[in-house]
Amino acid sequence: MKTDRYHYIDLLRIIAILMMFVYHVFMVFAADWDWHIKNMETSNTLLEINYWMASFRMPLLFFVSGYISYILMQRLGLKAFVMQRQYRIHITGLVLLFAVVALQAQQTVPAEKMQKIYEEIKTPYKYGLVVTADNSTKKIDCPSVFRKGKYWYMTWIQFDGRGYETWLSKSKDLLNWTTLGKIMSFSDTADWDNNQKAGYTALANTKWEGSYKLKKYKGRYWLSYIGGKERGYESGQLAIGLASTKRNPAKPHEWDRLPNPVLSATDSAVRWWENKKLYKSSIIWDKSKTTGYPFVMYYNANGDTSNNTPKWRWFERIGMAVSNDMIHWERYKTDPVVHHKIGITGDGVIQKIGDLWVMFYFGAFWEGRKDAFNRFACSYDLVNWTDWTGEDLVHPSEDYDAKYAHKSYVVKWKGVVYHFYCAVDQKDNRGIALITSLNMGSSQLVFK
Repeated sequence: MKTDRYHYIDLLRIIAILMMFVYHVFMVFAADWDWHIKNMETSNTLLEINYWMASFRMPLLFFVSGYISYILMQRLGLKAFVMQRQYRIHITGLVLLFAVVALQAQQTVPAEKMQKIYEEIKTPYKYGLVVTADNSTKKIDCPSVFRKGKYWYMTWIQFDGRGYETWLSKSKDLLNWTTLGKIMSFSDTADWDNNQKAGYTALANTKWEGSYKLKKYKGRYWLSYIGGKERGYESGQLAIGLASTKRNPAKPHEWDRLPNPVLSATDSAVRWWENKKLYKSSIIWDKSKTTGYPFVMYYNANGDTSNNTPKWRWFERIGMAVSNDMIHWERYKTDPVVHHKIGITGDGVIQKIGDLWVMFYFGAFWEGRKDAFNRFACSYDLVNWTDWTGEDLVHPSEDYDAKYAHKSYVVKWKGVVYHFYCAVDQKDNRGIALITSLNMGSSQLVFK
C-alpha cells in the first residue's frame, strides 16, 4: 500500500532521539535526581531543563513510534511486522539486558562477600604505639611495611617543622621496632622537592598473607613520594615524585630521585578533583594488566570543589594513574574511584584477598564526623570499587589516638592481622600505632 511520507514526522523523530541523548547526559549533572552515575558537582539549571524535557519527551517518542509502527503494519502486514519487531527489538533487548545485569553484578561486590572480607581483616585488639618521635616537636606518619630476609622493615615519614623526610625502622616480630636512619632527606638545593620528601614503598607483593617482599623492576626497588619546595606542613605546591635504588632497601641510604615530578596539579591533563595539591600515592605491579597497564598508582588529591573552606577540611579523593615503565604516567579515567560527599578519602593501599582487590584507606571529616578513621573498599577489576558500609576498621578510642586513628598499612602473618596506623592524641602528638586480630599484649611506648 502506498503512503505519503510526512517529512515533519522524520524531523520529530530526529528531535526525540536527540532529546533522549541530551536528557541522559544531563542526568549525570542534574541536581536532586538520583542516577547510576553522578558527578560530584551538580546543576539546578540542568535539573530544570530535564524537568521541561520530561514533560513531553516520552509522549513525543510514543507518538512517533506509534505512527511509524502503523505505517509499517500497513506496508508489511501484521504477522510480518510482529516477526520483524521480535528479531530487531525483543531478542536484541533481552541479550543486552542480560549483558548489562551480568556486567553490573561483576562490578559490584555482594554484601556477603564484603562481610567475609571484614571478618578476615578486622582487628579488635589495640596494642599501642610502636614508633614515636624523640621529642614532641616532631610528628611521625604514614607507615609502609615490607619483609626482607627474616626481618620486617617499616618506612615512615617525619615532619620536623621544615617539612617531611622519610625514615626506616626494623623489627623481628612486628611489635618492637628500632629506627635505622633516613632514606630521603632534605636537600639544600634549588630542587623542586628540597623541603618535602614523604616516601611510600612501591611494588610490594600484594598477596594477602603473602611474602610482603618488595619487587624489583629493571634491577631497582621503587618508592613514590610527595615532593615540594616550600617549608612548612604540606605547604605550597605538592607533587608526586619517584625514587629508586639498586642497593639493599633494608639499609638506610639516600634513594635516587627522578629530576622532576611524574604527576602534579599543574599538568595539562589534570582532572577537576586534583587541581590543587597531590598527596600520598601507592603503586602496585599488576602483571595480569587488568587495566591494560602493568603499573597502577592510586593517589589522593584536593580539587576545586572544596573552595578551601574551612582549609583544614579540604576535600580529598582517590584516583588512578597507569604506566608501562614506572617513569611515564597517564591519568586513568576522569573521576576519582573512591570518594565521599565531603571531607577526606585518602591514602589507599592495595592487597589481594582471593579474587578481590582490597583497598585500605582512611576517611576524615565526613558528614557528621570530626575524627579520622580507617575503612576499606573492594573491587574485581581495580577500577570499580564497592565501599564497606559497616564498622570502621580503626577509629579513635585511646588516649594516644584520641584525635585521629588513620592511614593504614595492613599485613597478615602466621594467622595474625597487624594493622599499623597513624595515631594522633589531643596534644597533636603523632606516631605509628598497631591494632591486631589477636591479643598480643600492650605496648609500653608513649609519646615524649
